[in-house]
Amino acid sequence: MRTDVRREAESVQQGPEIWIRGPVAPTGRRFAWVGTHGGAGVSTLAAVYGGHDSGRDWPGPGAPASVLLVARTHAAGLLAARRTLELFRRGEHPPGLDLDAVVLVADAPGRLPRPLARQVKEIESTVDVYRVPWVAAWRLGDLNSAPPRGTDALVRLTRASAP
Repeated sequence: MRTDVRREAESVQQGPEIWIRGPVAPTGRRFAWVGTHGGAGVSTLAAVYGGHDSGRDWPGPGAPASVLLVARTHAAGLLAARRTLELFRRGEHPPGLDLDAVVLVADAPGRLPRPLARQVKEIESTVDVYRVPWVAAWRLGDLNSAPPRGTDALVRLTRASAP
């Protein structure tokens, strides 16, 4: 009779570690926030979550090569995000850049209309997407509060990268 069966059963995890903790960036990785259109929220996200604010430009020399694309959830913002993703797909982005994710910032409080929600699903089928809800305080320039609820995965991604 085997006596070590109980020990083996006790040492078995309930699943891969990533199921338990969720994805995180490698320690020490830095990100550049890149807007796919004007008013996407790049400066706000860089102030709240940290990282390099590239505005609407590709990160330059000395800036992080890991890119987080930023777009608003209105029709023009989602179209701009899809166009920029297409540049990455075709390899027409500057060499050395890595696309890590797309960050979609709510353009208004409440739920997205169905046509926009479908577009978000299309984007989510091609790349990791982080959603940031509408934050009224940000509209007034108050960027000192904690990141909004529901953005824990984005917090983990960006905090894990802090030097």
